[in-house]
Amino acid sequence: MRAIPKDYPPIVYIPAARHVADPADLEVLYRETKDGRTALLVYSALDRLMRCCGEDQPWFTLPTAELQQLWDVRPFDLVLLDLPVPDDQRFGASA
Repeated sequence: MRAIPKDYPPIVYIPAARHVADPADLEVLYRETKDGRTALLVYSALDRLMRCCGEDQPWFTLPTAELQQLWDVRPFDLVLLDLPVPDDQRFGASA
């Protein structure tokens, strides 16, 4: 994984694939870009995650320095900060 830019916040909010009661069951929600790359979306604040992903989006926090641990489990091509997700692609959106 490439180095995270120095202007990233020390803690990021990360969308989860589903709501869970036990943190051990957390599953990261990865996105695929139009050109087929795997992206990890991260948000600099909870209000930004909710504005960009929707009020119902499950999430968790992680120190930015620990993003390498996510990459070690499942490599990704991009880390995108504060990216709005289209309404029809948000958690719980009807297909």
